[in-house]
Amino acid sequence: MAENAIELKSITKTFGQVVANKNVSLNVKKGEILALLGENGSGKTTLMNMLSGIYYPDEGQIIIDGREAVIKSPKDAFDYGIGMIHQHFKLVDVFTAAENVVLGQKGGVRLNLKSVSGELEKIAKMYGFEIDMTKKIYNMSVSEKQTVEIIKMLYRGANILILDEPTAVLTPQETEKLFDVLRNMKKDGKSIIIITHKLNEVLEISDRVAVLRKGEYVGEVETKNADELSLTEMMVGKKVSLDIVREEAEERIKTLSVKGLTCVDKDGIKALDNVSFDAFGGEILGIAGIAGSGQKELLEAIAGLQSCESGSSIEYLPGEGESHELVGKTPLQIKELGVSLAFVPEDRLGMGLVGTMGMSDNMMLRSYSSGAGFFTNKKAPKELAEEVREKLDVVTPSLQTPVSRLSGGNVQKVLVGREIAQSPKVLMTAYAVRGLDINTSYAIYNILGEQKKNGVAVIYVGEDLDVLLELADRILVLCGGRVSGIVDARETTKEELGLLMTKYTETEAAENGGGNS
Repeated sequence: MAENAIELKSITKTFGQVVANKNVSLNVKKGEILALLGENGSGKTTLMNMLSGIYYPDEGQIIIDGREAVIKSPKDAFDYGIGMIHQHFKLVDVFTAAENVVLGQKGGVRLNLKSVSGELEKIAKMYGFEIDMTKKIYNMSVSEKQTVEIIKMLYRGANILILDEPTAVLTPQETEKLFDVLRNMKKDGKSIIIITHKLNEVLEISDRVAVLRKGEYVGEVETKNADELSLTEMMVGKKVSLDIVREEAEERIKTLSVKGLTCVDKDGIKALDNVSFDAFGGEILGIAGIAGSGQKELLEAIAGLQSCESGSSIEYLPGEGESHELVGKTPLQIKELGVSLAFVPEDRLGMGLVGTMGMSDNMMLRSYSSGAGFFTNKKAPKELAEEVREKLDVVTPSLQTPVSRLSGGNVQKVLVGREIAQSPKVLMTAYAVRGLDINTSYAIYNILGEQKKNGVAVIYVGEDLDVLLELADRILVLCGGRVSGIVDARETTKEELGLLMTKYTETEAAENGGGNS
């Protein structure tokens, strides 16, 4: 029987009146990959933050290698061999990978990098990393930056690694490479904890799954005895349905026609380069691409938030022979044209909501027109806020509580609910389920399906390719700001999408007719 690397005994952590973790006890074995699951607000991140030294428990014990540990800072965690790789990497862009690894060590960047390069190469070879340690961080892909973070932890002696949503922005090929590395680390006796909402990956990579619900430990299961449905039911405590219903639209009506769309960022680099496609009412058009491929700029351009170069065209077709050119118009002018766009942005608090305001006040930031939608529109903001809270199970002390005090997942629910309440003709969402637990994610997918059924043109930017393949009718793939393909979601594969996400050729562009279909 494997020896425990970590034991958590009766861990409790509160923030004022909020109990984040209550009497949690679990263990992680040496040479094991443990997946930690739970709905939004279940206490997963708080628990791991206590292991990594960001928080300190109010009650309970942490046992490392059979001895009680006192972890009051990240430095203490390092001393116990614990390293956490966060979603947002802590790297210095202008330094090389090797410089980032030794930064903070005794001697710092003045260390003779040649003297440590041999050790770094040994680590890379042992676990199967593919990385150029002399490369600057700002020239690296997301996958390469993640590799640097992991090597940094291993170089500092970590035997226990915690990874928070490690595959969120990786292609399928990059995810498989990461999993190969994690398996090699497991063989070497490392203990690995993964926090993720992607249950298919949990089933592929982990040995055991521990589940939290509302801050409490509710049980564990060996992965070989689990499936997606059983894990979800453990998380939510009731029977659930994990079916994305993709019905054929009765009628596809061209609602948006984008031609030659080019946008240049503040550094003079093309964020979008000659992008062309059509979006249809009664269809969900998925947008795939690695982080920074132009997804954000595309939606912002359509919403009037991004300036476009000469020759760009975004034509809105509301019906009955009408058409409106959106390029060059402000969001207010677009609204005054009667163009019905709902936009759920990537930066939910920066662009979507006012953090200091409650749910009711944030509902008033939009004016609502009558029409058939998932939510009833002819209501006062308070009533609408109440309905959004009920439909999407938003956890908030009150409708007046500032949304900045809510968990990220609950903030996302408020934003998505408010935008859908407009009964739009075009609904654009950027990472609508990012940070949401699987049960709520499926509720959002079903709402988007309802919008499609009502004749809405839904444009869905997502990270989970499995979901894109099930949810979307067609998938447009962006690579470096250009369209590398538009494919039928029913006929393509994850592998094909992954290849399109990482390469682009003029031949492929020509074959796709510039993206129109």
